[in-house]
Amino acid sequence: MRARSNHTQREIVEALQKAGGLSRIQPLAQALRVSEQTVRRNIKRLAAEGLVEIMHGGARLLESGPAVVGELEPEGSLSQRLSEHVDAKRRIASYVASMIDDGTSLFLDIGSTTAFIADALRHHRRLLVVTNSVHVAYRLSMRNDNRVFMAGGELRTHDGGVFGANAMSFAQNFSTDRAVLSAAGIDPINGFTLFDLEEAHFTRRIIERAASCIVAADASKFRREAPVAVGDPARIDHLVTDAAPPEPIHAAAERWGTRIHVAP
Repeated sequence: MRARSNHTQREIVEALQKAGGLSRIQPLAQALRVSEQTVRRNIKRLAAEGLVEIMHGGARLLESGPAVVGELEPEGSLSQRLSEHVDAKRRIASYVASMIDDGTSLFLDIGSTTAFIADALRHHRRLLVVTNSVHVAYRLSMRNDNRVFMAGGELRTHDGGVFGANAMSFAQNFSTDRAVLSAAGIDPINGFTLFDLEEAHFTRRIIERAASCIVAADASKFRREAPVAVGDPARIDHLVTDAAPPEPIHAAAERWGTRIHVAP
């Protein structure tokens, strides 16, 4: 029994990593094909060992959690990521803002880099912004004749994002000039990747509904692996970053037809 319990706990940690560090009980049980009672029991044991924090209806991976698995390092909370690679993200944000004219309609997704982009767009006028990020909505609404539409539903505690069926249905109502997207990882085989499956579903829907797509990602993403591909990388028209990517990614971008912009 103890060996099976250890195996289940390891699977729970892996599933939490793939979900970006936070998940509810039900999707964990479905992913592991065990009962919700089994998940709750093993989460209590992980919490007793200081590896996870029990939250209402779910669990959050603590900083010591990744050492259990040692393969995928989950993203931190939005507040943590906003303090990482700040100079690079500001440069990227300024460059992306220069690509967007007043009066443009655009999707802006959840992410620390897109949060910086929202700040960089604060002087733009008459934007029509569609987002699932409370940070983006707060920064761009009620100013400069902008119109901001935000997906409805429960805000995730670690990043202030809205996901799920309602958010997907909401995005379907819009067709925009631009989509500005984030990525957790970039590699020449899988393209642009994320840790969270719901986030990837939403990103795919945005890509379908935008005339032109921009991924904004700092150079640290060239060294990171994430398990969920967002779809055909050939749908991404522009990659804005802060340093030239490694040759394999540069060659892959040429195959995809993705233009690389290095922010000065």
